[in-house]
Amino acid sequence: MALGLLIYFQFRHWKTFDWTTFWAEAHEIRLWHIVHAVALIYVGYVLRAIRWKIFLRPVRPRAPWLSLIPPTLIGFTGLALLGRPGEFIRPYLIARRENLPFSSQLAAWAVERIFDIGAFAVLLALAIFLPDALGSTPHPEYKHNLIVGGVLLLGIVIALAVGAAIIARKGEILAVWFEQRFSHWSKNMGARVAQKIREFGSGLNTVDSTFSLLLLILVSLLMWYVIALAYHEVTIAYHHAAFGLSENPLDIPVPQILLLMGSSMVGSILQLPGVGGGSQLATIATLERIFDVPKELALSCGIMLWLVTFVAVVPLGLLLARREHLSLRRLSQESHTAPRTEQELPPSPPTAAVT
Repeated sequence: MALGLLIYFQFRHWKTFDWTTFWAEAHEIRLWHIVHAVALIYVGYVLRAIRWKIFLRPVRPRAPWLSLIPPTLIGFTGLALLGRPGEFIRPYLIARRENLPFSSQLAAWAVERIFDIGAFAVLLALAIFLPDALGSTPHPEYKHNLIVGGVLLLGIVIALAVGAAIIARKGEILAVWFEQRFSHWSKNMGARVAQKIREFGSGLNTVDSTFSLLLLILVSLLMWYVIALAYHEVTIAYHHAAFGLSENPLDIPVPQILLLMGSSMVGSILQLPGVGGGSQLATIATLERIFDVPKELALSCGIMLWLVTFVAVVPLGLLLARREHLSLRRLSQESHTAPRTEQELPPSPPTAAVT
């Protein structure tokens, strides 16, 4: 519903859209920058594999990080093609490869989300609070609202960190309390909440030392900075001389690129399987309204950002899946029906065609 409204309003706004200009801009893209951006995105996937290697240290200290790259690429390919139904493919594949309970890797996946949110929030806060970081935007009047948003985001990260610390220390007590407290209202709801608490507490056990925690923070910050550089490469791929403009509206400094990334992340909540939708629309709207990018150029750049950051993984991911005789749809189904108790999954892969 929300995505449909977004599309409707964008259509109303773009009734005078100049498709001739759009195609002219698309043909003037500097392809080397796009190639560089795709390479940076793949570096980000490698950093994700390295981070998961750190999660595995307590149970599989000798697991090579190179072996985690294929399930990472296949998992994100499933997410790109299937949408939310494919998001559990990555932890499911890693659990099977390492002969571990699915619940343990699902818990690591949940903890990974906190590191993602925390690292991006730190970088975004630096972008917002650095002197003159937002002063060069076409609309500096938004600075106050962005500062308020940055403070709220940091508050959410702090709350998540405090909640994680409480669950790490008192997780079982909290789980039992929820089971008892909601058993009179809905037994299933209390059991589900308790299960989530236990899974998340199990995931926190993957951070086995202060050194591991520091490594996870460092890798997460580096990964999101690399992704920001990929966004920057896409924006500078558009040469302003082809558009008859006195200056390049897409010559956006890296700190401000984080605002663009944030809009894409928020928009991805509305993403449709294989289409995206919300992510592209949010990115295009941010380019047009905050950075004063002409709508034809904003649309071209928004689509290119989506292709580079979400879709570029698909060709290699499909090749890896085909080489290992994996079906993305079957993996998605199995990851949603697999037991989430402490049971080891069979390591042998299914022998089905890629779909």
